[in-house]
Amino acid sequence: MIRILHSVSYMGRGGIETMLMNYYRHIDRSKIQFDFLCNAPNEGAYDKEILDMGGHIFRSPGFNPLKHLEYCRFMSELFASHPEYKIIEAHNGPLGRNALKAAKDAGVPIRIYHAHGAGLKFDLKWPIKYYCKKMLKYSMNEYFVCSIKAGQFYMGDKIMRQGNYHFIPNAIEIDKFLYNIGVRDSLRNKYKLNGKIVVGHIGRFSPQKNHKFLLNVFAEYHRFNPAAYLVLIGDGEMRSRVLQKIESMGLKDSVLFVGSVDNANEWYQAFDLFLLPSLWEGLPVVGIEAQASGLQCIFSSSVTKEVALSQNAHFVSLDAPISEWVDMIKVCVENSRFRTNMTNILIEKHYDIAAEAKLLENLYLEYAQKVGL
Repeated sequence: MIRILHSVSYMGRGGIETMLMNYYRHIDRSKIQFDFLCNAPNEGAYDKEILDMGGHIFRSPGFNPLKHLEYCRFMSELFASHPEYKIIEAHNGPLGRNALKAAKDAGVPIRIYHAHGAGLKFDLKWPIKYYCKKMLKYSMNEYFVCSIKAGQFYMGDKIMRQGNYHFIPNAIEIDKFLYNIGVRDSLRNKYKLNGKIVVGHIGRFSPQKNHKFLLNVFAEYHRFNPAAYLVLIGDGEMRSRVLQKIESMGLKDSVLFVGSVDNANEWYQAFDLFLLPSLWEGLPVVGIEAQASGLQCIFSSSVTKEVALSQNAHFVSLDAPISEWVDMIKVCVENSRFRTNMTNILIEKHYDIAAEAKLLENLYLEYAQKVGL
């Protein structure tokens, strides 16, 4: 059995983590096993499932610069005590460079960087992230991307032009997301959403997801249509600030905060449209899931156009006036009665996890053969 070590933040229900679990559940685990190097102290919603499926979870001291020497010692000891790791795959943005460099120093031959995002949050850690992004190329030797935009951001134009990368789509279990009127009616009855126009958003509460802008757009639409209702699914460091803004805007009775849930696939059925005004995205899993449910989707123009699977995907600039966003919501609401079955398109575009997991499995096996496993 080949064990792949995946470097992540922690295994909560974020987009990257959900993508990883989709593949993990569908690969042949008698041949390939996933283990996880978690670099944040949080316990994750997927931890138990990982352990039940035979995976291991390691927790590093994290990426705090004050703990850098401790992190280096931890990684050195990890690879020394686990010589079975010949393949590592880093998913945690520019800071994934830390795990890849430690792997290179330990002689790990296959060091994959998996590009998911296409932007950096400008905060106190920005200089460190910028430095790590620049240094990534010296530690990685295999390149995975979820989109051309993500690849260009992390790998550079030269590698993308040469085709020296593997496209790993954010594939999903299609059947779980297909429109189901029974599920829709059940959820809308339970949460008293009947007669409401439900605007849905699923995303981590972080600056990237642009919740402040989302609330401003919803508030303007709500003034036009008081029957509008916003459902927010997710969790994260900005949760309390978003909830405070909802109260200050007088929207408390028109916004439902669901939190982190394991039935997001059902919530898509209850929505009338999906709204994702992110500041940047590589290629959002939620965008694929929403379209699989036949939803009308509105993305910011900062989201890669590669997410568009049909005419149900619409893009509006973050620089456009709020009124333009509201006009697009009105168009989507008008078209929301028609929910298209997207199965054939999803398969054609390589978003069927059963097929894509087999391709990834074969790629890992090729790497293993290359290094004599």
